[in-house]
Amino acid sequence: MVGRIPVMDVSPVVDLGRQSAKATVGEPMPVRATVFREGHDQLAVEVVAIDPRGSRRQPVRMQPYGEEPNRYVAHVTPDVEGEWTFEIQSWSDPVATWQHDAGIKIPAGVDVELMFTEARLLLERVAAGTGEDKLDKTSAALVSGAVAAASDTERPVGARLAALQDPDLDAVLLAHPLRELTSTSGPFRFRADRVRALFGSWYEFFPRSEGAVRDELTGKVTTGTFLTATERLDRVAEMGFDVVYLPPIHPIGEVNRKGPNNTLTPGPDDTGSPWAIGSKDGGHDAIHPDLGTFDDFDAFVARAGELGLEVALDLALQAAPDHPWVTTHPQFFTTRADGTIAYAENPPKKYQDIYPINFDNDPAGICREVLRVVRLWMSHGVRIFRVDNPHTKPLAFWEWLLAEVRRTDPDVLFLSEAFTKPAMMHGLGAVGYHQSYTYFTWRTGKREIEDYLLEVSSESDHLMRPNFFVNTPDILHAYLQYGGPAAFKVRAALAATGSPSWGVYAGYELFEHVAVKPGSEEYLDSEKYQIRIRDWKKHDADGTTLAPYLTRLNEIRRQHPALQLLRNITIHESEDDHVLVFSKRAGDDVVISVINLDPHGTRETMLHLDMAALGLGWHDSFVAHDEITGADWSWSQHNYVRLDPGYEPAHIITVRSTR
Repeated sequence: MVGRIPVMDVSPVVDLGRQSAKATVGEPMPVRATVFREGHDQLAVEVVAIDPRGSRRQPVRMQPYGEEPNRYVAHVTPDVEGEWTFEIQSWSDPVATWQHDAGIKIPAGVDVELMFTEARLLLERVAAGTGEDKLDKTSAALVSGAVAAASDTERPVGARLAALQDPDLDAVLLAHPLRELTSTSGPFRFRADRVRALFGSWYEFFPRSEGAVRDELTGKVTTGTFLTATERLDRVAEMGFDVVYLPPIHPIGEVNRKGPNNTLTPGPDDTGSPWAIGSKDGGHDAIHPDLGTFDDFDAFVARAGELGLEVALDLALQAAPDHPWVTTHPQFFTTRADGTIAYAENPPKKYQDIYPINFDNDPAGICREVLRVVRLWMSHGVRIFRVDNPHTKPLAFWEWLLAEVRRTDPDVLFLSEAFTKPAMMHGLGAVGYHQSYTYFTWRTGKREIEDYLLEVSSESDHLMRPNFFVNTPDILHAYLQYGGPAAFKVRAALAATGSPSWGVYAGYELFEHVAVKPGSEEYLDSEKYQIRIRDWKKHDADGTTLAPYLTRLNEIRRQHPALQLLRNITIHESEDDHVLVFSKRAGDDVVISVINLDPHGTRETMLHLDMAALGLGWHDSFVAHDEITGADWSWSQHNYVRLDPGYEPAHIITVRSTR
C-alpha cells in the first residue's frame, strides 16, 4: 500500500525495478522522487544507500528539485563496485512544521506563548535523543540554550524567536530530526561499475595496417602483425588514450570475400573484411595466421598494460560462409526456401560475405558457444569487448550472457555498437551493457547538440553511458568531409569535453576525409576491405597531424575531474547560433567549453553564463584560463568571445580564481 507520507515517481528505476540503474564508483548518482502529504504540515525525505554487503550508509537529505512542486533530489555516491540498493524514507517533520508556523504567527502576534511552548517540547525531545541521535556537547548546549530562550518570558519576543532561528541550531535540528509517521519506499536497484565503464579515451586501429609495407616494385603489401602493431602502442599511449580497440583479429572468410571499396571482385591478394569471420584457419576462437600467434597476442596485451592501456576486442557474432560453424553447427543459421543459407542484409546494403546467426534455432547451443569464446579471450587478458551490431540479437540473450560474465568477472566491460532505434539502444543498456555508441556523430547543429548533451547526461543516463566516437571505419560524416582541419578540431573538442568516454578511429589525426562517393559516409579505400599504410613518422615530422591536439585534450581530461563525469553538464547561452557553450563541474573544478561549430567562419558573440551552476555569485568575476592556448582573461557573467577556426575553434576554460 502507499505509505503514510507517499513517495511516488522514483528515479532511477529501470524496467520496473527488474534491472539495475547505471552507477559508477565515485560518480554522484541523482535520486529523485515526488513526495507529498495531506494538509499543511511539513515533511522531510532522505535517501539511504545499502552497499553490496548489506551495510546501510549515512542518510542523505533530499532537497526540492526544479520548479515542479513536491519533487525532491539527492545524490548518492557509491564507493565500491557491485549491486547496491537505495531506499527513500519520508516522514512528517514536526520541527519544520513549527519553524514554518512560528515564522508567520509570532511576528503577527498570534498564539505567541503557545508557539514557544511547542518549541520547548520539541527541543526537549531532540535533547533526549539516544544512540546515533544522541547530541554531542556542543549541540546539546545549543539546544539547551534554545529551550531556555523559549521558556524565558522576561526576554523580548523578538529575541526569543531569534534564538530559535539561529542557523547553528538549525544545523543541529537538521542533523537530528524528529521523525513521525515514517514511510519507507524501496529498495530500488543500482549497480556501481569500475571507473573505466564511465571514463576513458579510446583509440581504434587495425593491427594488419600497423607496420604493413608495400613493395615498391611489385606493389604487393605485406601485412602488419601483432609484433609490428605493438610498436604503435607507445604512440597511442603518448597521446593519452586509455583503451586501444581492435577490430576482429580472427581468420577471414575466402568465400564471397569483398574486394577494395566493398566490391564483389577481389583479387588473389585482397585481404577481405575482418568482420567476415571464419575460414579453414578457424573461427572466433582463432587468430588470423598473418597476425601471429596467441603468444604474440599475449605479448601485445602485456605491452599495452605496461603502457597503461587496456585492450578492447571486437565481438562480432556472425560468420563467413566458410566459418567452421557452418559445418559443425549449421543450425546456428537461417536456411532459405531454396536450401541456401541467408547472408546478412541491411537494405540497400548487402553483406554477401557474412551469415547472420539465427538465435531461434538453437539458443542453448549458441549461448554455450558464445560464452566459451568470450571466456577464451578473457583468459588472454581482454577485459573490454566492443560488440558489433548487438541490436540484431535478442535482448534476452545479452541479458543472460552479460550476467554470466558479471557473475565471475565483474570487471569485464561491454560496449554496444548499436546505431538504431532509441528503445533498443536503451534496452541494451538496461540489460547490462556498460557503454553505448550514440547518435553523436550525426548531431552537428547547436540546438541538436545542446538537446543531445542534456539527453545523454540527465534523461537516459540511468540506462546507458555514452561513448562519443568522432569517426568509425563505417562513419565519415559530411561535416568532416567538407569542414577542413577545423572541423576535426571542433568534433574532437566537443566529444572530449562533452562525454566522459570518447573515441577516435586511426586516420582522424591525419584529417582523412574523402568518401567513396558523394552522399556516402564510407571512406574511400576503406580500411574495412584493405590494408592502409600510413606514414605516421612523416606526418609527425611535417607537423601535418592533429596528434598534439588530441594529446592535449586527453591531458585536460585527466587533469580535471569535472570532465570525468556524465551527469554534471549545464548549457549556457550564447547569442550566436553557431557558438555552443556548456560547462561541467565537480566540486571546485569547473570546465567551460566554448566551441565555434562553423569550421569555415570566424564567430564573435556574447556569452551569458549561469553563475550559480559554476558555483559563483552573479556579481563575481574570475580568471578564465584557456587550457588550449594558455591565455587568461577576466570573465564574469557576460563575456565577449571571438573564435577563428583557422586559429583555434574552441576555448576550453578552467576557472582559476575569483575576484
